[in-house]
Amino acid sequence: RADQRGRIPNSAVKTWTAAGGIAFIDDGGNLGLSYSIYDTNYGIPARPGAEHAHTGEEIVEGEVPVTIGMRQYRADFRGEVNLGDGLFDKLRLRAGYADYTHTEFEGSEISTVFISQGIEGRAELIQNDRGGWRGASGVQYQTRDLEAIGAEAFVPPNKTRQYGLFSLQEYTTGNLDAEVAVRFDSAELRADTLGLARSFQNVSAALGVGYHFGDLKIGANVSRTGRAPAVEELFSNGPHIATQAYEMGDPNLKSERAWNGELYARYDAPGAALSATLYTNRFDSFIYEAETGAVEDNLPVFAYCQKDAVVWGVEFQGSKRLASFGDMNLSVDGVADYTRAKISSGGGNVPRIPPLRLLGGAELSGGQIDLRGEVEWSDAQTKTAAFETPTAGFTLVNASATWRPFGRDQNVAIIASANNIFDVTARRSASFTKDFVPLSGRDFRVTARVSF
Repeated sequence: RADQRGRIPNSAVKTWTAAGGIAFIDDGGNLGLSYSIYDTNYGIPARPGAEHAHTGEEIVEGEVPVTIGMRQYRADFRGEVNLGDGLFDKLRLRAGYADYTHTEFEGSEISTVFISQGIEGRAELIQNDRGGWRGASGVQYQTRDLEAIGAEAFVPPNKTRQYGLFSLQEYTTGNLDAEVAVRFDSAELRADTLGLARSFQNVSAALGVGYHFGDLKIGANVSRTGRAPAVEELFSNGPHIATQAYEMGDPNLKSERAWNGELYARYDAPGAALSATLYTNRFDSFIYEAETGAVEDNLPVFAYCQKDAVVWGVEFQGSKRLASFGDMNLSVDGVADYTRAKISSGGGNVPRIPPLRLLGGAELSGGQIDLRGEVEWSDAQTKTAAFETPTAGFTLVNASATWRPFGRDQNVAIIASANNIFDVTARRSASFTKDFVPLSGRDFRVTARVSF
């Protein structure tokens, strides 16, 4: 069953969304409000050998093991006040509220309900440009209350409170650009039913320099960052249906910190663009989730661990306009990326790291019609962690055609697309469920998109 093809049982998805907003704009600034609803129902393909939680019987093909019903209501506010010609140019305000409910069904029976309510807010002062010096400083706040109700809740009820203070300053003189950023974060995470509470404070800072040689810019960035553990990393202890794994957190995790370095070159000229980046991250107390080899509730056990780690990688991206035919332009583009990640002191490979990937495309675009074809090649991933299976390489071929009946300036489009044209079996190495849920096979669809 791990090599199943064709129709995968319980893999259907149905989604609908709706959103609306209103804005007021004048010379003094702007104010906007929006409200959206996101509703989706989807099945969770069962891990081979998995059992029903209530009956203890193995899930067999043709049954509906678990489905998810999720709905989110979200309200957002954004505002901007122009402050004139003094030190500060404008004040930007942003706030959002989200009410999220996630219900897991076993057949028609409710198994577990997750309820999350969160508020986030951000205020920043934007500086006027003063002789090449500009920047922004502000404060950010976020709160989330999460409650899981049911026998298979893998996290206890918990509360998260976070706030941050930040400043980014930029200076340009001649062909030289320089950036300095600093941020302070404080986080408190509580699971009152377990009698656990953790608080973390982290300071992050970054320095970057870049030099322009005409259309070419070469630069370097270095930073020291800190991140508090997430609630799931601290307090998880139970079966997680979405990943088909039994997840175990560690309430004693420390903040994850890293030194980060980056060298880059970017070329940007009319009709052509190219960028290349080489980066490395050296983590102190890197947090990752690894399979242990144990089995609980007939699911593999994954535990959150913390060790030093080293990550490095390269990224390339480019595009080129080859020719023009009246109002039509023919262009090509490409992306290449590779990441290598290892646990320090002989700890092996970091799990679920993507292999070398190459993607190339060609596009013919004009006022009413866009035609695109692309090929994505992914290498095999054999540099795996303990208990992790290797992933075979694959090549996907996709194509699409977009028609804008009223022209490019109007937000009406009819899109016909064909994905994975040759019906290749492909698996992403970063997926928890790759061994029994491959990517979609040959896929044809027609979409109408209207925005206003």
